[in-house]
Amino acid sequence: MHFTLRLISHMVYYQDMATDELSRTFSALADPTRRAILARLSRGEATVNDIAAPFDMTLPAVSKHLQVLEKAGLISRGRDAQWRPARLNAVTLAPAADWIDGYRHFWDRSFDALDQHLAHQQAQSTKGNTHD
Repeated sequence: MHFTLRLISHMVYYQDMATDELSRTFSALADPTRRAILARLSRGEATVNDIAAPFDMTLPAVSKHLQVLEKAGLISRGRDAQWRPARLNAVTLAPAADWIDGYRHFWDRSFDALDQHLAHQQAQSTKGNTHD
């Protein structure tokens, strides 16, 4: 009995931790600037100055966005002399993609059902108009 409770307690802790990681990922992705930064980093590592170039914001503002992405595990930052290049950690997006994929199946089934319903409605409408 004690082992079962301990195992359940561990499972709840693990689920809470995973949910928290997923929440951090989606929270980081909620901002369009951070999504643009990830898109830039998908082409290769870059310094803060490189990342900041297309944005109309200060370097400290860009650095704050990078901190959010780093805390979510979406990027990592290295050390190259005085530079700290950022690079994308695409593997961290896998749990979010898996979570979304579960809903994709739901929507695929829903759209298939809608297609069938509309085809049936159209067939009924065509049958009703053949008495010309």
